[in-house]
Amino acid sequence: MAALSDYAENLLLNWLMTAGAATRPTSWYVALYTAAPSDSGGGTEVSGNGYSRQSASWDTASGTGGTTANSGSISFTAAGGSWGTVTHMGIFDASSGGNLLWHGALAASKTVADGDTLQFSTGHIDVFLS
Repeated sequence: MAALSDYAENLLLNWLMTAGAATRPTSWYVALYTAAPSDSGGGTEVSGNGYSRQSASWDTASGTGGTTANSGSISFTAAGGSWGTVTHMGIFDASSGGNLLWHGALAASKTVADGDTLQFSTGHIDVFLS
């Protein structure tokens, strides 16, 4: 996932390139989308039927270009009805509302029907700068 939101781009640039204070997030939540968000937000986040963003933690960045991945599995509880076809994901700094930090398409879309669960295993969400 390499698309930083406008908010995250400004946060990063202010932290790296100015003497001003930039407050970094202290928690991260994975959101699911049925229509793509953009750098400025938008898209269609899944809602209802038992859906909620799930907390995530990340490994220390490494490698050339800087790469990190989720350090634990991320599990969405069983859907209480259809969530539709999930095509994208986002990483936010809050469990609801908040600021979109990263966004990107899933490697494969997933239709989530009543009773289905969705899980990302440890190390399967890659976040990188390039």
